[in-house]
Amino acid sequence: MSKDSKRPISAATVRHADLWGMRAVWGADAAGEKKLSGGKYHYLYDNDVSTTQWQELEPQSPFYLFTPHDIELLREYETGWKVTEIMPVHSVGIVTARDALTIHWSPKDVWRTINDFVNLPTEEARERYNLGKDVQDWKVHLAQQDVLNSGPQEQMLAKLLYRPFDERSTYYTGNTKGFICRPRPKIMRHMIIGENIGLITTRQTRDKWDVFTTSTIMTHKAVSAYDINSLFPLYLYMKISDEPKDLSNAPEATEVIERMPNLAPDFIQILSDHLGMDFIQNGTGDVNVTFGPEDLFHYMYSVFHSPGYRSRYADFLKRDFPRLPLTSNIELFRALCGLGERLKALHLMEEPADPITTYPERGDNSVDKVRYDDRNERVYINESQFFEGVPRRVWQFHVGGYQVCRKWLKDRKGRRLSYDDLTHYQRVVSALRDTIDIMAEIDEAIEEHGGWPLQ
Repeated sequence: MSKDSKRPISAATVRHADLWGMRAVWGADAAGEKKLSGGKYHYLYDNDVSTTQWQELEPQSPFYLFTPHDIELLREYETGWKVTEIMPVHSVGIVTARDALTIHWSPKDVWRTINDFVNLPTEEARERYNLGKDVQDWKVHLAQQDVLNSGPQEQMLAKLLYRPFDERSTYYTGNTKGFICRPRPKIMRHMIIGENIGLITTRQTRDKWDVFTTSTIMTHKAVSAYDINSLFPLYLYMKISDEPKDLSNAPEATEVIERMPNLAPDFIQILSDHLGMDFIQNGTGDVNVTFGPEDLFHYMYSVFHSPGYRSRYADFLKRDFPRLPLTSNIELFRALCGLGERLKALHLMEEPADPITTYPERGDNSVDKVRYDDRNERVYINESQFFEGVPRRVWQFHVGGYQVCRKWLKDRKGRRLSYDDLTHYQRVVSALRDTIDIMAEIDEAIEEHGGWPLQ
């Protein structure tokens, strides 16, 4: 009811219009004087709300968007399962609060840093490592105490995914407001205790939407440059007891641990019914009679890398966690599992792709100014040294918010690349080339089995 009357309040009518083009186009009148003759300002001057061509909208739950969108396409998209419904245990990535102190190129660099850091007076440590003022969730003396309380111990050294194809090292105690500000231990422990893989994506993004994978802990900007990244571990490591519990801290040597899939039982039952296959709790099945957690991960990873999926549902992917459409077609499921497995192996650098680049010029390997020579397909790191044979489509390829080939080198500006660095970069170029090709194969497989929407 209205506050000032007894009449019921009806739903508001929502209308939308947009105006594109140049702000102003100037011409001249009969006397040669400058005159506004076109553009957005001219349109707005000549029109008002009564003459605007409005489009009436029907905002839908849960977002109630005030922009036009295809309602039927949204309904189609929403028949898929949201990744948070599939993999219920998840968290945003770790926040260090002081990357320069906590994240380093190698375990040796981390070990050297923490042993120096903990043995300095607090204010001297602040000055030496340029740590600035303490903040609410990170303080120098608490970071030092956290490291001291943990040993220090070399077993606390951990790999982490910092950016796409860019693994670095840190010292991980798992204690909040310690050496790392927000280590997200309830999730990240599952990536440290045992062998695992995880899906990285965003809930909302201003970047190009994307997913990636990791076998290590990861930072909150591992894929998206501007927005928070979330990690969905495939497996959870649980203490065997009368009542299973998450491992929020490292297990004692005498504790017995089991691994279980981070997959919702109702989702597994529905997918099993779709495929007519039995689900096994670990690894992969034969994708004929059985399927396992890793088969599902590969299928999901494949679908999420489909260019058709990304373009078809582009508007929806920027607003919330992605949704996974299911198929009842065993042949399609099997094909997408295989393609997703190849992508995962490339992105984890588990299998080297065939090299396509050379590094022909001798020098000091210092990264000075990174530039791309389109004519010769070269990526220069300084005036005389370059990687040759980098296709333009690979140079321009983005993972989320990062142009990978440029970002990896720019982050190393001022450093000399080692032999391992040079080899790694060449492997990244090859992996991206193969990623582009596999993404096209994914769409081909989907088209061969009926196209969109998946059946």
